[in-house]
Amino acid sequence: MHIHNLSLQNSLLNTFISEIRDKNIQKDSMRFRRNIERIGEVLGYEMSKTLNYISSSVETPLGKCNVDLPENEIVLCSILRAGVPLHNGLLNYFDKAENAFISAYRHHKHNPESFEIIVEYLACPNLENKTLILADPMLATGQSMLATFEALKPFGTPKETHLISVIGAKDGVEFVEQNFNKDTHLWIATIDDTLNNKGYIVPGLGDAGDLAFGEKLQQ
Repeated sequence: MHIHNLSLQNSLLNTFISEIRDKNIQKDSMRFRRNIERIGEVLGYEMSKTLNYISSSVETPLGKCNVDLPENEIVLCSILRAGVPLHNGLLNYFDKAENAFISAYRHHKHNPESFEIIVEYLACPNLENKTLILADPMLATGQSMLATFEALKPFGTPKETHLISVIGAKDGVEFVEQNFNKDTHLWIATIDDTLNNKGYIVPGLGDAGDLAFGEKLQQ
């Protein structure tokens, strides 16, 4: 797997990461969503450098200009609900992309420290020979990312796959590295060291879905 950790080089991205972590700034849900969206834009821009490009001609009011434009057929898939702001950021840059959505959540049976990933809803176009972008803001254990990818297999085999996350844990990064094809790309804003006993990233930022959209009732 090709791992692109953007935190290895200082950039304006540091500001957005700092704000989504800050427990005081987190109280502003709109700002939290916008920062996730902006991080998605940065990650999407960096990812775009690896796409295939073809020369095209554009006619201006004063003449013609040749420019290289991406030719990839992109399908952008996000995991509901936390993935929505990240999806919006990526869609701001890949505005011609087809879109897929999937619900995947942790189901705790009897032990709150163990869980399985449940996939309940999936809407997806044909993936055959296309560029799949699979986006989930928090790469904790990596199990949600893998479960989502497995659920997408009946829709075709992508030509290439890119995983996009905001914050990951080392365990989650290692998990996807071991379970995805070696040609898969992971684009991630920053990587934290550990997970707690409930599978949350530490120091992380908390529950991205709750911070973006409000706390949910537990069932």
